[in-house]
Amino acid sequence: MTTRISKGRQRVDMVKMKNARNLQVTFSKRCAGMFKKASELCTLCGAEIVIVVFSPGDKGFFSFSHPSVNTLVERFLGRNLSPPNNDVHNQQIVARREDGIRELNTKLMNLEGVLQMEKNRGEFLREIWKRANGLWWESPMEELNLFQLQHLKKAVKILKQKVEKEA
Repeated sequence: MTTRISKGRQRVDMVKMKNARNLQVTFSKRCAGMFKKASELCTLCGAEIVIVVFSPGDKGFFSFSHPSVNTLVERFLGRNLSPPNNDVHNQQIVARREDGIRELNTKLMNLEGVLQMEKNRGEFLREIWKRANGLWWESPMEELNLFQLQHLKKAVKILKQKVEKEA
């Protein structure tokens, strides 16, 4: 039996990095992690947080806030000391979530309708092909509905254009 000798996870010394590229990559990763943790803290504990981080390469600043930067800065500066009503805030969150769900359900229903129409169209084309033994232009027009006739008209126009192009 061989034993593995590894150093494992090493502790990173807290000193400023010299390499600019490594510095920027580390900044991006740690900043994203910090915002994720702040979001979790807001969600789990109902904390109100504002974080503003300036990039080391003067590439701008990044911010995270819950519920809003202006509200929390005003409270911090003492201009508006009353905390927001969490019940109202929770109701707003639930209302937004329900609006999003309604919107997604509407999109889903529309897509299901389009899917059903396309299935019907495919079935219609298979039926025409089967009835005409591969000669779709010989299918009886009296049995076709408006949608099917419009589709047939479009197909005939395309066929006519191809024939004219070849001729």
